[in-house]
Amino acid sequence: MMLGLESFAPLATRYDGFIVDLWGVVHDGIRPYPGARDCLARLRDQGGRVVLLSNAPRRVDVVRDQLARMGVTPDLYHGIMTSGEYTRSLMAAWTDPWFAGLGRRMLHLGAPKDHNLFEGLDLVQVDDPEDADFILNTGPDQDRGEGAHEPYLPLLARCAARKLKMICANPDMEVMRGGQRLICAGLLASLYAQQDCPVRWIGKPYPEVYGPVMDMLDMPRARMLAVGDALATDMRGARQAGIDGCWVLGGIHQEMIGNDLALARAEAAAAGLSPVATVPSFRWEAGNGA
Repeated sequence: MMLGLESFAPLATRYDGFIVDLWGVVHDGIRPYPGARDCLARLRDQGGRVVLLSNAPRRVDVVRDQLARMGVTPDLYHGIMTSGEYTRSLMAAWTDPWFAGLGRRMLHLGAPKDHNLFEGLDLVQVDDPEDADFILNTGPDQDRGEGAHEPYLPLLARCAARKLKMICANPDMEVMRGGQRLICAGLLASLYAQQDCPVRWIGKPYPEVYGPVMDMLDMPRARMLAVGDALATDMRGARQAGIDGCWVLGGIHQEMIGNDLALARAEAAAAGLSPVATVPSFRWEAGNGA
């Protein structure tokens, strides 16, 4: 049965490697959660290996710099992998069968800040679906609005008319940023897929993104624990990767579940998932700050 723990420390001695989500676990998009940096430091000090795995549609270097500005410095973890970095590697290699025949004319659905994902690759960025061979979806652009999907429907309809293939570099449906709920690339991809259009999802919960993480941890999967706040991506991804999961309730599901363990168990069971434990937040000890 899924344990309801008040802090993370009781789990730490049961595992050697930790796959830790970022948004909703380590930070809220603006600042670290209380206790998160301390928890990473405690894991490091007891010899645990931590790899941060995020569905951020950005390169690893970009995310590392963002974390450092928040005070989450590289000495607190052993490695980072993002859905964006994995997407970049697939577009750079162009050997994956799904990518075969895509073409090189790309329509980018996303913000200019995500251009690092494809800069330097043999691609031509176009603005109109009628000129494109495929879509790279990194999520909403602030110019169109990040809180609702309606501004994107006309563009998606034009893409759907041509059945363009879409690469979704972030399977998350939504995220909490400083307490505000924002839509992500996954929601736009889901709307597109509902029109019977082809989508390649890259990131959690899909197993391929865990490959580089497993290489960085370099240990048996039985000694790994995934820590995340999203049931559909973090906990389902852990199950599909064959590792245990710890569900942090204080992230994306906070408004719905709070700290109600019975409700959390019911939601996990309804999703066909069984994390080994829940914690209110990523803290070493209950009530521990910093």
